[in-house]
Amino acid sequence: MAGDLQLSAPALADAQALLDFELANRAYFESWINARGDGYYNLPAVRASIEQAARERGADQAYQFLLKDDGVIVGRVNLRAVTRPYFNKATLGYRIGEQYVGRGYASRAVALALEQAFGALELWRVEAACRPENAASVRVLERNGFTVYGRATRAIQMHGQWGDVLQFERHRDLPV
Repeated sequence: MAGDLQLSAPALADAQALLDFELANRAYFESWINARGDGYYNLPAVRASIEQAARERGADQAYQFLLKDDGVIVGRVNLRAVTRPYFNKATLGYRIGEQYVGRGYASRAVALALEQAFGALELWRVEAACRPENAASVRVLERNGFTVYGRATRAIQMHGQWGDVLQFERHRDLPV
């Protein structure tokens, strides 16, 4: 990791850089998560998704962030499915560009997202899920204080095959 690492909400000014990031990493991301439709990969669609993210943020439904290193997008992290009152929880997701993998960006992105979740957003619990074969993501979550609370068998279909999902949790009362 180098430079000045920042987590910020996507803005319309980020649209072209975000599209470039998604296009450059499309095949890599699709090897780990289900593909977005082809209709996402154009500037108007990316702008629309940024506007949707702003609406969801304003409604306290979801919080999307771009991870930038010296102003360059290296990843994305989000807190979605915000559930209030009573639960005060969200579900964490993230993706790091292929050329940045293995350099600590994912761990730092998750740590920054947890600071937001347990700080300004006043959430109590953050959940995350990943496939057991994604050892790097398991390590990132564990490094950030997440613990496994369940395993869903044959819960996700990827590339025509059903696979398991590990379910993780992290509570605010643990040090960030």
